[in-house]
Amino acid sequence: MKFLDIGEVAERTGVKPSALRYYEQSGLITSISRHGLRRQFSPEVLLQLNLIAMGKTAGFSLEEIGGMFGQGGGPHISRDRLHAKADEIDRQIIELTALRDTIRHVAACPAPSHMECPTFRRLVEVAGKRQVKRRNRRPLKEGL
Repeated sequence: MKFLDIGEVAERTGVKPSALRYYEQSGLITSISRHGLRRQFSPEVLLQLNLIAMGKTAGFSLEEIGGMFGQGGGPHISRDRLHAKADEIDRQIIELTALRDTIRHVAACPAPSHMECPTFRRLVEVAGKRQVKRRNRRPLKEGL
């Protein structure tokens, strides 16, 4: 089996060597050996790094991502947690779509002042209500 050194892994994934060392220190990835001072990785690390990147993009913390890797570094992911994250992303899409539509309206609005535009005022009011709902929906952290 051909191993990849840290430079090759960094080049192929776009992940900086310092991040790779941090991921290894955190237990997210494991080097197989060393060639001189350079860490050597199994080719499987490329898949693991893609999963880490996907998890980060989805909004999972590195700690959560680390908990998703089973023995041997393969994924062991709670389907319930994935469904909950997908629902959260759906809510974000709805909110971002509304924000995009508001910004486009503001850019094209013929009113002399945005505050004189009834559509703009209505969109801002709806956005404010969504913010209040989102704040009330977040669970309180223990001890707060």
